[in-house]
Amino acid sequence: MKRILLLLMAAGMWHSALLASSTDNGKAAPVSITIKNTSAIARTAEIVEIPYTKLQGLTGAFKLINKKTGKEVPYQIAYEGSPQPQLLLVQISVPANNSVILTAVAGQPAVVKPRTYARYVPERKDDFAWENDRIAFRMYGAALEKFPAENASGIDVWTKRTPELVLNRWYKTNDYHHDNGQGLDYYHVGMTLGGGDIAPYLHDSLYFPKNYRTWKVLDSGPLRCTFQLGYEPWQVDGKTVAVVKTISLDAGSQLNKMSVSYTLQQADSLPVAAGIVKRADPGTLLLDEKTGVIGYWEPEHGADGITGLGLVVPVKRGHMKVTGQHLLAIEKVGGQQPFVYYFGAAWNKAGQYTSAAAWFAYLQTFAAKQAAPLEININ
Repeated sequence: MKRILLLLMAAGMWHSALLASSTDNGKAAPVSITIKNTSAIARTAEIVEIPYTKLQGLTGAFKLINKKTGKEVPYQIAYEGSPQPQLLLVQISVPANNSVILTAVAGQPAVVKPRTYARYVPERKDDFAWENDRIAFRMYGAALEKFPAENASGIDVWTKRTPELVLNRWYKTNDYHHDNGQGLDYYHVGMTLGGGDIAPYLHDSLYFPKNYRTWKVLDSGPLRCTFQLGYEPWQVDGKTVAVVKTISLDAGSQLNKMSVSYTLQQADSLPVAAGIVKRADPGTLLLDEKTGVIGYWEPEHGADGITGLGLVVPVKRGHMKVTGQHLLAIEKVGGQQPFVYYFGAAWNKAGQYTSAAAWFAYLQTFAAKQAAPLEININ
């Protein structure tokens, strides 16, 4: 908890310094940001990231104004664990085959209501939990290993049907395994990849590490939360492997970004599999190697409803398969560059995606957006 407070204080002090500088020079330098959508897909309330180094002319406290509508646009300065700003995160809607121009003007920006959040949960056996205004997740730490009957290894999904942030409230009441009107945790992980985790995959077997050992919150909202989980080295087919996972979740998104960095001591590459646990009862499956999409619409879980799970992975040399326990996307990764993919979930009772067809369409559209990123031009 101290680590979180220190990071937040550091971020707050830097942001305060930025705001204080506005009183020194009296105004923000004029900056115009053009965001262009070259695709046929309308981008609605999408989080766009702009490298802060490209905004050298921007000084002091500032607002971002949509030049056409005159309305203020919400943003977040992301530090990614650094004392210096790394990204300007802007939440913007851009019509298909169109563009939006934002102008920076001097002044205090409107307060942005937090819509995403992440924290270490020592009071619940070293959980690490995070959420946005759509969905919530958690991963498991070392303390849980002392309870073999409860231990789990993959990504847990907490379903929500409220835009409010609920993690702290649910943990405080310790009453989140039945629907209290906001959602619940009914997703079962066990010793699997759960809702989108990743592990080395050799000889038709997954090689799981122990639960995470280190954690670090890099940013905790209001529009994006980002954190890192570190794992102690373990043996994979006679070779020593270690991994650090960097996960981020944007407001309004059903999917997280997972950036996985492996350290390989006796090899140049490693076969890995990102996956979703498959239930015993029939569900609806989508494995599309062409677009890199895996979709799973689970069988109904009684009165709890239905969870949809999804992966969007790079389309490279890998392939997909269904085993007795998982839907897997298999790829070979190296130790030099992070392997990046997206994972997430939706709940039919939240009302956004109430069928397999609707959920799979969301995943396919998400993949298409990744293939056609918004273009940024700064003047």
